[in-house]
Amino acid sequence: QVLLWQPVHVLPHTHDGVQINTYHMPTTCSRKVEVSDYVRYHYNGTLLDGTLFDSSHTRMRTYDTYVGIGWLIAGMDQGLLGMCVGERRIITMPPALGYGENGDGSDIPGQASLVFDVVLLDLHNPRDGIAVTNQQVPQSCTRKTVAGDFVRYHYNGSLLDGTFFDSSYSRNRTYDTYVGRGYVIAGMDEGLIGVCVGEKRTITIPPHLAYGEEGTGSKIPGSAVLVFDVHIIDFHNPSDNTEFTVTYKPEECDKQTKKGDFVKYHYNASLMDGSPIDSTHNYGKTYNIVLGANQVVPGMEDGLMDMCVGERRRLVIPPHLGYGERGVTDEVPGSAVLVFDVELVEMEEGLPEGYMFIWNEDVSPDLFSEMDKDNNELVEPSEFTDYIIRQVNEGKGRLAPGFDPYRIIDNMFSNQDRDGDGKITAAEFKLKADEAAAHDEL
Repeated sequence: QVLLWQPVHVLPHTHDGVQINTYHMPTTCSRKVEVSDYVRYHYNGTLLDGTLFDSSHTRMRTYDTYVGIGWLIAGMDQGLLGMCVGERRIITMPPALGYGENGDGSDIPGQASLVFDVVLLDLHNPRDGIAVTNQQVPQSCTRKTVAGDFVRYHYNGSLLDGTFFDSSYSRNRTYDTYVGRGYVIAGMDEGLIGVCVGEKRTITIPPHLAYGEEGTGSKIPGSAVLVFDVHIIDFHNPSDNTEFTVTYKPEECDKQTKKGDFVKYHYNASLMDGSPIDSTHNYGKTYNIVLGANQVVPGMEDGLMDMCVGERRRLVIPPHLGYGERGVTDEVPGSAVLVFDVELVEMEEGLPEGYMFIWNEDVSPDLFSEMDKDNNELVEPSEFTDYIIRQVNEGKGRLAPGFDPYRIIDNMFSNQDRDGDGKITAAEFKLKADEAAAHDEL
């Protein structure tokens, strides 16, 4: 027989008549085949004269079996022991350890010595659990995943021999799932518990904790051990609230923000892995909102409460208080945790809740006549608007900050115009004035 590869171990070693010649040994070998292990291997079987009698390659399917417990002919049971994944060896056995005096009744004659050219692709033991290796844990890790958390992670998936079968990177999208709740294969469910944001680890999963004897078809064969190289991008729990850390607070902090206040602030926004999203500094202007008016995501409103002008905070906002499962196209991935570094630049105190206009001084007893400039006993929209604007400009009244003043005034007029005819009569106005203490208008 002529070997097509240069042997690594040129001197064969023998196990009770079995000759083993290893001609390729992988550079790393963390585990070797032992009795009761389950293996997946390819082979070519020949007689001593080189006549091929069988090959797993022609079937395009590995031979899968337990080793050392009598499921194989005795010579193969012995010859596979001590192999590493990726190792290639020639196993030569006498007839007594092969098919004996009678052969197999077909391609193997009686009293034939057999030669098997074997490459080991995979091994595991039914008692195996998952193995976590190659951990790279960030220096700062304030929180680790627990069952019920929602995790976003990237992965490369391969078989134990290095054959690639899947990658989230190729889809340019993280894999997003709850952990510890059975949404993923059991081994991954376990392997994603106790990880930090930014952590990288290799998770090796035996088939009974993965896709079992059936596999998934073309990509993952039955009884295959799987190797996942994962990178944790972020995680959160559905019960999470907005977390904030004060990074700077001025010594004087007399006024703090509250619902209804008009605030101006700068922010830098990023994902948990540090990927930038947006920044007000790019536009050279602040972001301006009225707190409590649903003008930003709920987590931002929460994080901006009780702040002083000049204060800086880092806000961590879970997706259910951010942009949810859908995210923002081409900007924020779905189910992403957001990080905002904010600085409050300016604030204007809002009006009491439920009010859009208040008087700063006593209300005139002749409001209607003061508005009715043409004395026709009807207040037109223009008269109403001019009057309110004049009160605001003279400091006698205040409109809610942060909103279009004319839109507020239009709403105020509509509330006074009971019959909707576009004019306010004294009767309508008087009726509304009687209710003034309970309303946000006049």
